[in-house]
Amino acid sequence: MNKALSILVLGVLPAIALAAGDHAGGHGMDGRVMMQGHDMSGMSKDAHTSMAGKPGVPSKVSRTIEVTMDDSMRYTPDKISVKAGETIRFFVKNAGKIQHEMVIGSMDELKEHAEMMRKMPGMQHAEPNMITLKPSQRGGIVWQFDKTGTVDFACLVPGHMEAGMVGKVMVE
Repeated sequence: MNKALSILVLGVLPAIALAAGDHAGGHGMDGRVMMQGHDMSGMSKDAHTSMAGKPGVPSKVSRTIEVTMDDSMRYTPDKISVKAGETIRFFVKNAGKIQHEMVIGSMDELKEHAEMMRKMPGMQHAEPNMITLKPSQRGGIVWQFDKTGTVDFACLVPGHMEAGMVGKVMVE
């Protein structure tokens, strides 16, 4: 009974949070807007912070970058340049007819998570470095890139990353 209640509560929380909104930045995109969260309890949050940056503070957004995902298994743009220390609001749109997502991380983290998703296809995400969108949905991620280098992003819906749905953020 407790497990069923936990599943129900965890399944409803993202919808409640989304419905409540947070008009910070004008769109309610505080870096935690998720349509369907994946439970990433197996992945270290410190890994995201050290390898790819960290969740950004909406009031410190330097600029907004629009990213479109589509059924050709591509992101537009798929190469993005930012400056170290910059906080970016990614305004993400799913222009396709199937579900897609944008997950920020190192390629090793993304591959590890993609493998977990293949083993558990119903897995739900709920992390600040990712957003999952159904067709025609829009949402956002606020992320701070704190180190120079290359940070990857990919769609971890099984088969999408393998079909080429990946991108890079070059942090100068």
